[in-house]
Amino acid sequence: MSAFCSEIFVNFSFSDKRLVMEKTGRNDPCPCGSGRKYKKCCMKNDGTAGVDFKRLYLQKYRIRLKSQKDIDGIAQAGRLAMETLDLVESRLTIGVSTEEINTIVHEFTISRGAVPGPLNYRGYPKSVCTSVNEVICHGIPGPYLLRDGDIVNVDVTPILNGYYADASKTFFIGTPGRDAEKIVRVAAETLARGISKVKPGNTLGDIGHAIQRHAEGQGCSVVREFVGHGVGVDFHEPPQVLHYGRKGEGIMLVPGMVFTIEPMINLGAKDLQILDDDWTVVTRDGSLSAQFEQTLLVTEEGCRSLTPFDPLAGL
Repeated sequence: MSAFCSEIFVNFSFSDKRLVMEKTGRNDPCPCGSGRKYKKCCMKNDGTAGVDFKRLYLQKYRIRLKSQKDIDGIAQAGRLAMETLDLVESRLTIGVSTEEINTIVHEFTISRGAVPGPLNYRGYPKSVCTSVNEVICHGIPGPYLLRDGDIVNVDVTPILNGYYADASKTFFIGTPGRDAEKIVRVAAETLARGISKVKPGNTLGDIGHAIQRHAEGQGCSVVREFVGHGVGVDFHEPPQVLHYGRKGEGIMLVPGMVFTIEPMINLGAKDLQILDDDWTVVTRDGSLSAQFEQTLLVTEEGCRSLTPFDPLAGL
């Protein structure tokens, strides 16, 4: 199956929140990569002081911690992503086709010297994903005309000077009904809850737990099959960022990690199906689905959004 948001294929389940999230024996090689035994290296510092996180995370998890140059480049792409979504929002109205949204995104991205990441990615035929109502993700733009009461998620990924940034918002078309208002609000709140857990020392499981707890507490469900992902120098990088999970589990967050949080929240059950185009993912029960996404950097103090917006603004 093709995917933009990562399709889940492994669930990390490490429970120890120390450096490597698993027990290291006294006589084992030190996880910092020094070549010395753990007891003669980092054990006396609880396994954290002096550790080459960049080397360790690349070797152990294939996670590339980003340099300042990388961060600056991703942030520039992120600003373009937000300008693109702002432009789309200004053009959205009843009667606009999803193909017109694609044209807006494509032409604006090209005009800024960037490339639309989705176009031709694993055969995807358009420059943006437009997911309307019961479409969870990867909706392909086409002749569909937006109607009063619809909700539409617009997901953009510009590539600027070789760097990627990924962001999406769900918009109301005309006057939303109660169900539309609820699912969009809950989706926005789950993103905010997830972002609040992004800081050094927390784990990916802390993010997923916060999202799942809030969504299910509101009577909604969290899509399991599609998750967040590392991003920046490629469209999809490790780690996978599950939008469900348990506190304290998963890879520990360290400064320099860049990844997306993009919870897909259904008003009904979490079950999905993929349409015959092999891209469009819809809720199996036909219920509404909504999503918001940001690209986030783990900093020394907490986190910084590289595609900054307030998901709760106007809700």
